[in-house]
Amino acid sequence: MVVCGDDGLAHRLAAELRGVHGEQVTLVVPPDERTARTPVAGRARAASALLDRVVSAAVGRGTGNVPAGGNGSGGASAQRAVEERLLEAADPTEAVLAEAGVEGAAALALVYDDDETNIRAALTARRLNPRLRLVLRLYNRRLGQHIEELLDQAAALAAGSGEGAADGVEASTTVLSDADTAAPALAAAAVAGTTKVVQTDSLLLRAVERVPSRDGRIADRGLCTLALLSANGTGPAGADGSGDGDEAGPRLLPDDDEVRRAGGRAAVVLEDVSAAPGGPASDTAGRGMGVVPPLASLFSRRLRWSLAGLVGCVVALAVALWVVADVHPLSAFYLTLLDLFAIDNPALGQPVGRQVLQLLSGLVGLLLLPVLLAAVLEALGTFRTASALRKPPRGLGGHVVLLGLGKIGTRVLTRLRELHVSVVCVESDPEARGLATARRLRVPVVLGDVTQEGVLEAAKIHRAHALLAVTSADTTNLEAVLYARSVRPDLRVVLRLYDDDFAAAVYRTLRAAHPQASTRSRSVSHLAAPAFAGAMLGRRVLGALSVERRVLLFASVDVAGHPELEGRTVGQAFRAGAWRVLAVERQASVPASYALRPGDRVVVAATRRGLADLG
Repeated sequence: MVVCGDDGLAHRLAAELRGVHGEQVTLVVPPDERTARTPVAGRARAASALLDRVVSAAVGRGTGNVPAGGNGSGGASAQRAVEERLLEAADPTEAVLAEAGVEGAAALALVYDDDETNIRAALTARRLNPRLRLVLRLYNRRLGQHIEELLDQAAALAAGSGEGAADGVEASTTVLSDADTAAPALAAAAVAGTTKVVQTDSLLLRAVERVPSRDGRIADRGLCTLALLSANGTGPAGADGSGDGDEAGPRLLPDDDEVRRAGGRAAVVLEDVSAAPGGPASDTAGRGMGVVPPLASLFSRRLRWSLAGLVGCVVALAVALWVVADVHPLSAFYLTLLDLFAIDNPALGQPVGRQVLQLLSGLVGLLLLPVLLAAVLEALGTFRTASALRKPPRGLGGHVVLLGLGKIGTRVLTRLRELHVSVVCVESDPEARGLATARRLRVPVVLGDVTQEGVLEAAKIHRAHALLAVTSADTTNLEAVLYARSVRPDLRVVLRLYDDDFAAAVYRTLRAAHPQASTRSRSVSHLAAPAFAGAMLGRRVLGALSVERRVLLFASVDVAGHPELEGRTVGQAFRAGAWRVLAVERQASVPASYALRPGDRVVVAATRRGLADLG
């Protein structure tokens, strides 16, 4: 396996492949900042790559860091030494990829933060090795679909021409986004009780937390229990808790006996499996919401009531004229409008009632002119500021304050709006990529440095439901959370932190300082790495559910060729603590006695090590 990247995701992914799946890994990262050079264009770039330092190191020789006793590919991986090779290079050029051994590799992950760098390296790698399994990190979804089709087509053409069909490795291209992978967990952590949803091509799986009642029992266990939460914590499924080795910590995929013995512990259960709608929720989010605001938002509420009152006066005057002057209703409305707009038609020689009504109509007309002028000016102002950022409205409360509108923040914002959660964003960069999404979704935004006094107050933090800090700076997120807690000690907070160990330390400290408040800390690379690792191994990881400091993966697996699945019933295919078959693709309801056939594709929930053992 070859992993190329320039941030924490690359290191986390390499550790995942090496430590959990037992794979030999070559890690390509930029050189240390002290030795980094300015990129060179043209022919000099290839020459520069040849001068990059190559550091080879054997890590964890033997079987100490590999899964033991597994079946399938996990057991096979345990038979060989686990080796990591480190290659430092400024850019993933053709020379660097060749030095990394891409021509003989089984899979390559390109997880640079820049989409263009990943695409350029993927095109080069596909030419070097048409049989290579490619995994790309791309933020642009639409571009990712086109690139995936292009690279798969290139691999198919190369296979058709007979280029190296030796080892039978199936070439494929998978485009993933760490932002898309982490956003659901971050959004769910900010909104307590929100259903966790994993969608396949044909099925929609809903997982939800169940809290025990006073007698220690959970009334509704759903279809099955996915996890038992920590015995020493009562936070929701998104909470952080003890480590993996703690017996009182979270227990993933417990069997029925363990569930019965775990009285008083909250659980994450599979609530429902149903047919998926026509398309992903993210594709329909905000559809039809452009820069033109809806008609109701053109005028303020006070102005709308003023217009309604004047219309009522016109109708009343027309009806009175119809009754007093005994004229046709249409003529009554016509004469009333003439009077309103001061068109010369004096009621000389008419009854007194008609003359009084004409005077009243003239008075209403005088009132109508400023109201019409205000309506025109307000509508023009609304259209003029439709592309501008909205400010938090007065009286707003119960909302989520979202700090940061970068890659992660934009996806989290979209996810929160899909859940119909009221959001106020805070962003310091007026050119941030997420501001366009905030305008389209008509979400209030406060521009300013969150560390400066008054910025969080402008976002109505004192009346907020939760604070979600997902900026790229750990210190900024931590400072914002500490300040928000000084304003609201009971505020629910969720932090995005770069380092997972730092996230755990921050969580423990905040939980100790504010035991009655809900605190979450998340590392995006920790949430995203299992999905990237599964794709490199040819497994289709559908999503990840964060259960305290552990991750439960949902994957789509073909039954054919898996002795742990083929020929067994759904109940027999369950291995406690490792994996559980949740559903069969295109079948919303499958009993435990259903026998899995070679042609079936199943959706499984698995731990990271369980997915490695499943193969």
